[in-house]
Amino acid sequence: MNVELEVMDGVTVAILFGELDSRTAPLVQERLLALPEPDGKALLDMSGVSYISSAGLRALLMLYRQMTANDGRVVLAGLTENIKDVMMVTGFLEFFDDYDTLQDGLAALQSD
Repeated sequence: MNVELEVMDGVTVAILFGELDSRTAPLVQERLLALPEPDGKALLDMSGVSYISSAGLRALLMLYRQMTANDGRVVLAGLTENIKDVMMVTGFLEFFDDYDTLQDGLAALQSD
């Protein structure tokens, strides 16, 4: 799993590549939990994620909780059909707004 971080138009963007499972979730969680600032905005580009386990879902949920506790917002972009299905079945899409593309997610965060 690789995580690239950059700032685009005032939004912290994390671009994830690979499998988000019990082996890689701790590293991803460590990188993602360092993102939030009060009132911060974050976008996770998941288009490069090929697999997500319960440990990966837990890492995303922890980021969501931390961001919303600080009046921030986090959105997902580029979910593959398989990842979106997993998140829908487990109820995780109730927590996150998801967008087809990185650009759509950025536009949504900038319109807040």
